[in-house]
Amino acid sequence: MPENLSHLLGRKGLNKNLFEELGIAAQDKGTPDMERMEALRKEFLVGKSTVYGTTTFYDFLRPENQGKKVYICNGSACMTAATQTELKDKISKYYSADEIGEMCCLGRCHENNAFHIGGKNFSGTDIHEIAQIKSNALKSKEKYNVAQIGTPILTEKIQDLTNFYKLLKISLKKSPDELLNEIKKSGIRGRGGAGFAMGFKLESCKNTPSKDKFIVCNADEGDPGAYSDRYLLEEQPHKVLLGMILTGYIIGANWGVLYIRGEYPESVDKIHESIAFLRENHLIGDAILGSQFNFDFKVIKAMGAYICGEETALLSSIEGQRPEVRVRPPYPTQLGLFNMPTVVNNVETLANIPFILAEGGEKYAAIGNAKSSGTKLVSLDSHFNRPGIYEVDMGIPLSKVVEVLGGGFKNKIKALHIGGPLGGLVPVAKINDLLVDFDSFAQQGFLLGHASVVSIPEDFPLVKYIEHLFQFTAHESCGKCFPCRLGSTRGYELFKKAQNEGYIIDKTLLTDLLETMEKGSLCALGGGLPLPIKNALMYFGEELKEYIY
Repeated sequence: MPENLSHLLGRKGLNKNLFEELGIAAQDKGTPDMERMEALRKEFLVGKSTVYGTTTFYDFLRPENQGKKVYICNGSACMTAATQTELKDKISKYYSADEIGEMCCLGRCHENNAFHIGGKNFSGTDIHEIAQIKSNALKSKEKYNVAQIGTPILTEKIQDLTNFYKLLKISLKKSPDELLNEIKKSGIRGRGGAGFAMGFKLESCKNTPSKDKFIVCNADEGDPGAYSDRYLLEEQPHKVLLGMILTGYIIGANWGVLYIRGEYPESVDKIHESIAFLRENHLIGDAILGSQFNFDFKVIKAMGAYICGEETALLSSIEGQRPEVRVRPPYPTQLGLFNMPTVVNNVETLANIPFILAEGGEKYAAIGNAKSSGTKLVSLDSHFNRPGIYEVDMGIPLSKVVEVLGGGFKNKIKALHIGGPLGGLVPVAKINDLLVDFDSFAQQGFLLGHASVVSIPEDFPLVKYIEHLFQFTAHESCGKCFPCRLGSTRGYELFKKAQNEGYIIDKTLLTDLLETMEKGSLCALGGGLPLPIKNALMYFGEELKEYIY
């Protein structure tokens, strides 16, 4: 049935899709009314359950969102910084309880106090001017550090866009195979967390015959603590866009789709502005620069669902289906968006492509180390003396990132949660043992993932943090597989009960629960959550012993 729906929902193409239409219908009230949903059902020839199931899944579409005017960030970094309770008290003086909702995460982890009003994000000291913000008379004063150690591939500013896009003309005179060979030589691995070889993915899609193909940029950066993709979208958008165009040329795609978090309104605006520049300069469209290559962009604004960071759920979301994880195989490179061959890569991965094709795959491969080539962006939260976005050569000691770039910690920290909610929980004592590369983290029992860093202060109870992780997963689960859907809810209940009712958790049963989630979940949401919990049990057993036996 989902395969048939993909064909049906794709008959109007990208220019008009059900997901966007539901977002438009929700603009006035925060949720689409039943009459509009029925009209859309008839227009797209789908059942009531498809439209209702899709609408009620997303934070910014479901009926509970009706009437919301301000949203407070409930991400991990803001939670451990303990800023949001006071923030909510201040906002409550200007908005009623029914007008206040929650978002996770706004990517303001470097200064916290994060909230969203009128389609704009605010953080840090912005809350002191809430009256002006409410009247739409103030922009955010947000700022964060950007620096690098090693090769500035992603953080180096583009001085001249005309000169930058000369690479496109040069590349279009080469064959797709020539360009693909450079990417394969570079050894670049996906920066979204899985670390999958990009060259293999591109080759698979390129060799799959089809009239239509897509390149999709997964800009649904939902990991609390991560804001490196947001940095690229807002400060280096043309590296991302040119990376998509070149990738599209290699695989034979005519469309690039950017699926950008609704929690990042500034990113959406900046990408639209940058695409307008490309259109004005005839760098996209038909017969680009006199070649036979046609390529254009479609920007999709997401509606609040962490699971859409998983590539198959993202594709279902674009189509207008409920964003549930698809069983693989088949993989998206064979059967992806609207059942067409599709490559899905995250923002940071695509932003590396211009450098690789301009400088050559071997030069890129020489940066970093043999198994993790190139550079990596790292997001440091507000517990560091110099929070911000830092680019480092793969293989750099983690201690150098913490001490040299981050300037050490402002207060006493006991652990770093690196790589998002599914990443490893690293005790501070282990910092000196780790390198910033995929294999070093894996060998030590952690996960580099997105390389976002959420610091956990010494006085923040780990039992509360574990409860938060289970609660986050339960809220964000697509619900398709029961190990994730039920396991995350059961874990949340156990740790909440342990704190509030003096309940002691049976360690054997907890281990069974984690193993069931790890082995039985369809995707990394349910399957990845056990990692930080296991890390906590291994390294912080003494702190947790009053709750677990």
